[in-house]
Amino acid sequence: MGALFQGFLSLTWQSIVMFGIGGFLIYLAVSKDYEPMLLLPIGFGAILVNLPFSSVWEYEGAAGVLQTFYNIGIATEVFPILIFVAVGAMIDFSPLLKDPKMLFLGAAAQLGIFATIVVVVLIGAAFPTLGIDLKSAAAIGIIGAADGPTSIFVATKFAPQFLAPISVAAYSYMALVPIIQPPVIKLLTTKKERMIRMDYSDKKISKIALILFPIIVTIISGILAPICAPLVGLLMFGNLIRECGVLERLSNSAQNELANLVTLLLGVTIGATMHYEKFLQPMTLLILVLGFAAFVFDTAGGVLFVKLLNLFSARKINPMIGAAGISAFPMSARIVQKLGASEDPNNYLLMPAVSANVAGQVASAIAGGMVLAIVPWLLG
Repeated sequence: MGALFQGFLSLTWQSIVMFGIGGFLIYLAVSKDYEPMLLLPIGFGAILVNLPFSSVWEYEGAAGVLQTFYNIGIATEVFPILIFVAVGAMIDFSPLLKDPKMLFLGAAAQLGIFATIVVVVLIGAAFPTLGIDLKSAAAIGIIGAADGPTSIFVATKFAPQFLAPISVAAYSYMALVPIIQPPVIKLLTTKKERMIRMDYSDKKISKIALILFPIIVTIISGILAPICAPLVGLLMFGNLIRECGVLERLSNSAQNELANLVTLLLGVTIGATMHYEKFLQPMTLLILVLGFAAFVFDTAGGVLFVKLLNLFSARKINPMIGAAGISAFPMSARIVQKLGASEDPNNYLLMPAVSANVAGQVASAIAGGMVLAIVPWLLG
């Protein structure tokens, strides 16, 4: 008879807390519509893995179904890379090609990554018992890229012990971009600056240019930072499938079936890494705080970079466009448009913001590659 109640007898208060955390993520997905494709499976995965005996993770000494997914898709980096193929197939780079200078805004919006790394290193030096080294700092700082797959990719290589909180922070803050960015943007800009209007070219980008762009970006980034080839290369491969014009079925499959299936498996597998023994630690709270700081630094970096450019430019750029340089596509661009319209209903900033936003997609992948290349070099 005792065997029938062993689940109840093995239930701990830590498991109940994790049920609450998983339920909260599901609530955000269902009630608030915050990244439901990710937060819902992450939340449910967290509930599953914290059930008594965690049989979905390990059963009678053998890997359970979710540990198998982890070993196949996360440890080997297959899931994040496949997500990049899907994202590449979804992105139209023509707005960026119409205004190439937006690439600089995408790069500037990654400054928060490196600012956060410095902060985390200083914290680690001040509190050695936390066990934070340069690799851990880099994995935490990359949360600021606002790019879940990049965060997972870097964390898997540099700090697998912190994969769960880093992944949860990255995707949760991506979902909360509409709440995080507006106060930062308003704090750093004046009403006059937010009312600056932007011209947008309606010229058509040739098919040849659209096909050459992913190929050239792959070659250049692969030469400058070879370790980022999996990130940038597969992102650009997905985009090449989209733009070549002869693989429409594959492009549609990448944007729909592939994206949906891999996102589902990725989410529930990330949730399965949130066992209370690893997640209910002071370090988790610290990572969540630092991840939030990274997002704020990235937003501020993009806005302040545009304000700096405007000091030397006759044609002013609306500083809010800089905030769209993060990788949260297309949420960040929509936020900029909404803020601009709230100040001037006839101010249309969406397309310039989209240009910066797609630049952020490329820049975040390159930034991840740079971190993966620079940190081992510094340690060596």
